[in-house]
Amino acid sequence: MSNHLVVTSMGADRPGIVSKFARLASDCDCDIVDSRMALFGNEFTLIMMLSGSWSAISQMEAQLPELSVSLEMMTVMKRTSKHTAPHYPARLEVTFNGVDQRGTMQKITQFLADQSLDLAAVRSYSEDDKTTGSIQHVFLSINVPEATALDQLEIDINQLAHELSLACSIQQMQDISAQDNQELISS
Repeated sequence: MSNHLVVTSMGADRPGIVSKFARLASDCDCDIVDSRMALFGNEFTLIMMLSGSWSAISQMEAQLPELSVSLEMMTVMKRTSKHTAPHYPARLEVTFNGVDQRGTMQKITQFLADQSLDLAAVRSYSEDDKTTGSIQHVFLSINVPEATALDQLEIDINQLAHELSLACSIQQMQDISAQDNQELISS
């Protein structure tokens, strides 16, 4: 039986960070089953899920702090289990764009929470525009439970966009299987 460990690390960006984490995982006989990397400002962030035997994961837990210190990275790790995504009959891919306003993400995510929707993925960023100031872009993948009326949900999302003075586009995807959810999570 495989054990799993999630590792999150953050620190100043420089070449070789990923290679050193991957080497340690390999040396500890762990597999990297999922990973994501991004730059936020000058900070490099890494999230990865490892799998391996109980002793391999324990070895990783014991050796990772030393690597983190040598790389001057702040690192957190937690044991977990493999994610099993439920079946959803539909997914909405929603994009919001408009002038960046404080509180936009809070209002969007509160709306989704109030609707009991499963937020599968989020990407948000802002960019400077010489004529209008900062422009915010929000991309959401929303898994929609069977009991949800899709037509009404789309109307409600468009109403939210209107209230927030954002442009909105919605693409409907059908019959989202657990494998599709895992592929979305892995991408």
